[in-house]
Amino acid sequence: MPKDIVSDTRQMARSRMVTMRKPESTDGSAIWELVRSCKPLDENSMYCNLIQADHFRDTCVVAEEDGQILGWISGHLIPAQDAFFVWQVAVSPKARGLGLGKQMLRHLTEREELDDAEVLKTTITEDNDASWGLFRSFAREIGGELDDEPHFLEDDHFDGAHDTEHMVTITLKNDAEEAALNAAA
Repeated sequence: MPKDIVSDTRQMARSRMVTMRKPESTDGSAIWELVRSCKPLDENSMYCNLIQADHFRDTCVVAEEDGQILGWISGHLIPAQDAFFVWQVAVSPKARGLGLGKQMLRHLTEREELDDAEVLKTTITEDNDASWGLFRSFAREIGGELDDEPHFLEDDHFDGAHDTEHMVTITLKNDAEEAALNAAA
């Protein structure tokens, strides 16, 4: 396909009317179905997704179009840390290639409830190229530094049944840093 047609197709896809909002408890089953359709994401119970949508709605987001949930990020503030932890990112196969994962991350990190978060943290297995790509791209976009180190180890934490999860940490710009950068410009 010629480059200009590919570009036009991507632009049309990105202009779809996808809205971001806090989840409701009634979204729990739709979120669960979305996660199940996004292999190889770990499937939680429907009840887990219901609790996330209800109790952690301020740090989670759904992306929807015409009442259909196309994207989901679950996250929470880590107790006693200035850190926002992203648990799962799910994007429906119907919405892949739209940059929806990054849009949802931006939406979340711009919420007032996350004003005190200095870093975003998530865990990623070494072979999850899609997640590495998303979080590296997000870090570049916001000018944040990305670091990672093995955290939940295959043998020590998963009894050999799951690959090592690397803790990824991205610095988030706070208002004071942003004000200083704007003043210097």
